[in-house]
Amino acid sequence: MKRLFAVAALSGLLLAAADEPKYEMDKYVLGLLSRGPKWTPEDTAETRRIQEGHMANIKKMAETGKLIVAGPIGGNEDLRGIFIFQGVNLEEARAMADRDPAIQSGRLVLKLYPWWAGKGLRVDEPK
Repeated sequence: MKRLFAVAALSGLLLAAADEPKYEMDKYVLGLLSRGPKWTPEDTAETRRIQEGHMANIKKMAETGKLIVAGPIGGNEDLRGIFIFQGVNLEEARAMADRDPAIQSGRLVLKLYPWWAGKGLRVDEPK
């Protein structure tokens, strides 16, 4: 009886394992944007110009298909936003992001990390 129970239990475990979903992972580059040494809360013509250039650079990187997610971080902490790149290495992501006026001016600093997540990560097109 014990043997029959053990076989039944093992069979149940094997069947349960076979039903578990399988996830494919892919490598991305995660960028964390933080306040830089030249960050200021002031709203001036210069900070607006830098922000416009920052948004234009985000759009340009997204149009390449290599920047797949970007967005601000809420609150009043040092962490200000994220970038997620696909199909690039750290150096390529750095070269694209270093064209950003907010990074060039020192208002933001960017740290890049290799990051693994589910394959096919994407954001739906705007409606």
